[in-house]
Amino acid sequence: MKRWTLAAGVLLALGLLSLGFTSWAQPFGMGGPRGQQWGRCGHHMKFAKLTPEQAGKLFDLRQKFLDDTASLRKDMVVKRAEVRALWRAENPDEKQILAKLKEIDAVKVKLQEKAVPFRLEVKKILPKPEAPKGAVSQENEGGNAEAVVAMEPGNLDDWGI
Repeated sequence: MKRWTLAAGVLLALGLLSLGFTSWAQPFGMGGPRGQQWGRCGHHMKFAKLTPEQAGKLFDLRQKFLDDTASLRKDMVVKRAEVRALWRAENPDEKQILAKLKEIDAVKVKLQEKAVPFRLEVKKILPKPEAPKGAVSQENEGGNAEAVVAMEPGNLDDWGI
């Protein structure tokens, strides 16, 4: 009787241990954190069908955006450090913290004002999305067939903008 209890306990422990390893490995296994296979899907393939001219235009456009927003991004880093310092004070002043947060919001608005034209220009350069297999297409106002279920031409959030 003791042997069966010991054997059952060992089997149960091994089962729980293997279950623990599989659940731990799944999120960062071959599929990656979002269920994507690295290098085969995700944002790497969104721009794979670009011509060299399109890739060059996108690179130049992004570089111009980064150059234009460098001072704003620097201001954001400085102001966030100032807020952290205000919070670390022995007696944090609510008015100073709120004022600094409003300054951060103003910088965010300026960044967004520069990001919108940039994203619109990028959207003009990217190739039109292909309709998924089996998608129903319909005519738009201009008479061009366009897939109803078509995806957006790439997620620009992957660029950090």
